[in-house]
Formats: sequence, C-alpha cells, structure tokens
Amino acid sequence: MKLVSWNVAGFRACLKKGFEDFFYTCDADAYCLQEVKAELNQIDFKPKDYYCYINPAEKKGYAGTLIYTLYKPINVTYGLGIEKHDHEGRVITLEFEDYFLVNQYVPNVKRDLSRLDYRMTWEDDLKKFLKKLEEKKPVVVCGDFNVAHTEIDIKNAKANIGNAGFTYEERQKFSNLLESGFIDTYRYFNPNKSDAFSWWSYIGNCRERNIGWRIDYFIVSKHIIDKVSNAVIYSDVMGSDHCPVGINLKLK
Repeated sequence: MKLVSWNVAGFRACLKKGFEDFFYTCDADAYCLQEVKAELNQIDFKPKDYYCYINPAEKKGYAGTLIYTLYKPINVTYGLGIEKHDHEGRVITLEFEDYFLVNQYVPNVKRDLSRLDYRMTWEDDLKKFLKKLEEKKPVVVCGDFNVAHTEIDIKNAKANIGNAGFTYEERQKFSNLLESGFIDTYRYFNPNKSDAFSWWSYIGNCRERNIGWRIDYFIVSKHIIDKVSNAVIYSDVMGSDHCPVGINLKLK
C-alpha cells in the first residue's frame, strides 16, 4: 500500500496547479487531503476506480478533509465523535481489514495563540480516539499536525520558539502522542536529516530558499513500524504551500 498525505490549501485551487499530474504520476493506493475548503459537488475530480470520502467543514470554504482510496474500507467514520470538535471536518477514519487509516487536520492555534487552549483539548481527545482504535487493530495517522516537533524540523528554531506551531505546549503534545505508542515514520528512517520540510511561507521566497517547517506527518502504531518503508517528502511537488508526504505499508 502506497499512502500519500497532502494539505492542498484549497483543493479547487490545487487542481488548477497540477494536482492531477501528481496524482496519476505518484500512483498511490490512497490520498489523504487536508484543508480541502470545498464540498464534494464543488470538486471536479473523480478518478476512475477510486472511492471518495469527504468531511467538509460546516463553515464554507474552510478546513475539511478528503480521502481517495483504491480499496473500499470496511467502515468509514467522520470526526472524533465529540460535538465541540466535529464542526470543522478535520477527521476521516477508514477501517480496513488489517488497520485503521486516519486522515486528520489539527487546528491551528492562530498567530496570537488565541486557540491554544482549545488545541490542547483537541490533542488530548485525538490521542484518546487513536488509542481506542488501537485496541482493535493498528493505526496509521496522517495529515497536517500544525507543529514542528523538534528543532531539526524547522529552519530557524531559535527565532520561532513560542510562535504558533512551535510553542512548547504544542511540541509537548506531539511528544505525548509518540510516547503513547506511535512512531513518526519520517524521523524513524531519517533521524538526523535536517532541512527536510513540508511547509513554506509564501512570504520572502521561503520555498526557493528552503526556509521551512516539517509539520505534515505519517505516524503509525509502533508495533507495525517494521511494515513501513519509503517514508518520503515530495518536496519538489508544487500546488500548495505544503508538499505531499508518503509511506509504503505492507501488513501482509
């Protein structure tokens, strides 16, 4: 199974910037998209043989997640099952025979950190949700986690400490998630690789200068890490301020 995750920062816009070329060239079994900013009837892309599952935000043109998958899941759920979290279309969970695939888009704390308290609650509830799934079968979680975990995951670490996406609180919550039994697949295979980013600001030619952040992840239940290979960042793929990330997963 080749799995890909991408914050497309507006799917309709991304479709005009080469998304289809990447989709068919990459030839993945599942594509998990975040920040879709659209409802299904607004999306003019229906790839043959793929099932499509979408969780749009109630607010028009905001957030939302979507999955294209070649394999039909046993079951599909939307959200965390918690009313205060489930208005923004941030989670889709597909249950397959051997694992759960969770596509999620973590809320941004905002530049002034006004949503930090809410984010902390979200993080705790997400972890509980994932651990509950894990009681049944292994879990693969992907998406935009909106945090650079350690200093190696961001270009200018010292200058960004305390800023949205690099607060001690956000980083600690990500650590807590890993400590609960999950592995950051890219960092597992590339423990010391620097300058490997998945998001770049549009300001100041940051992408051209590779001044970025790694905030998009595939994390997996630790007992299936031996089934994972080829954790990759598609840093040359354009179309969004994020680039896609991916893994190969072989559970049989």
